Amino acid sequence: MLKTKTISLVCMLVMAGCAPRYVAPPIQPAAAEPEIPGQISEFEAAAIPQRVLQQINILRGNISLQPLTLNQQLSAAAMAHSRDMSAQNRAWHWGSDGSSPVDRARRQGYSGNLVGENISESFENDIQTLSAWMGVRETRDVIMDPAATQLGFAWYQEPSGKVWWTLLTGN
Repeated sequence: MLKTKTISLVCMLVMAGCAPRYVAPPIQPAAAEPEIPGQISEFEAAAIPQRVLQQINILRGNISLQPLTLNQQLSAAAMAHSRDMSAQNRAWHWGSDGSSPVDRARRQGYSGNLVGENISESFENDIQTLSAWMGVRETRDVIMDPAATQLGFAWYQEPSGKVWWTLLTGN
């Protein structure tokens, strides 16, 4: 009987050595915070207006609309409004002084007709913002209006990475 117990004990020890050992799962890193883009570089800042103009003109060309040209006065009005929206911490079409898009364009010396204004506050880049505008009828209509011949485009980026975008069209 002792021999049987000894054999059983040896078998149990051998089997225990063959049993899988508990291994703790690897520690998972904490969920990552949403990625906030870095500051727009000078190189990128110089490229953005031309890139947006090119993309808009491709979209307009697809439906046989005349291309837009960049207008510095409209871009200056767009820049002023982007900064003002940041200061107000809200995206809307009225300036902190009660100014309208037409008022801001006139202040910059624009003598043409203002067709429309698109605005956005986001952490997205210029092409993502343009894509979002094209996905909404009202903002798409500003970009694709057949009466538009000129484009003003600007942004203001806060230290946090948040960007305030303004697009103006006119003729």
